[in-house]
Amino acid sequence: MIENIIPISTLFIGLNGITAFFLSYIAASERVNTRVWHGESKEDVAKQPDPLANPSAWAAMVENMTQKLFPDQRNNDGLLQRKVRAHGNFAEYVPHGLFFVLGLELMQAQAWLLWLLGSILTVARIAHAWGLIKIYGPSPARAIGFFLTWFVYLVGSLACIYYGVKGVI
Repeated sequence: MIENIIPISTLFIGLNGITAFFLSYIAASERVNTRVWHGESKEDVAKQPDPLANPSAWAAMVENMTQKLFPDQRNNDGLLQRKVRAHGNFAEYVPHGLFFVLGLELMQAQAWLLWLLGSILTVARIAHAWGLIKIYGPSPARAIGFFLTWFVYLVGSLACIYYGVKGVI
C-alpha cells in the first residue's frame, strides 16, 4: 500500500465536506418547511428595482441591441431565476465534490471509488439542474440530484477523513 502523500489536506477536505453537507441539509430542510423554493423569501424578486423604468444611456443601448438580437421575449422571470440557480447550485457543489475525487486520487485510493464518486457527482448535478430548470419547486430530477450529491459528499468526506487520519497517525 502506498503512503498518503497529502494526509493533512485530505483530512480537511473531508471535514469541510461534512460541514458543507450539513449546511446544505439545513438550508434544504428550511426550503421544504417554508415552501420557498428560490431566494430567501417570496418577496425577494418583487423587491428588485426595474432597471428599464428609467434606464441610463448604457442600459438603453444594451436593451435596444438585445431587442434586435432576441425579438421573441418570454417574460418568465421564474425561468430566469431557475436557470441562474441551476448554475449557482452547480458552482456551489461541484468544486468540493471534485476535491474529494482529486484528494482521493492523490492518495491513490481504489479506482472504483474515484469512478463512483466522479460519475455520481456528474449525473447528480445534471439531474438537479434539469429538474430545477424544468419545474418550479420539488421535482424528481431535482431530488435525485441533491440526494446523489449528498451521497458523494458523505462518502467522499468519510473516505478523505479515513485516509487523512490514517496518514497522520
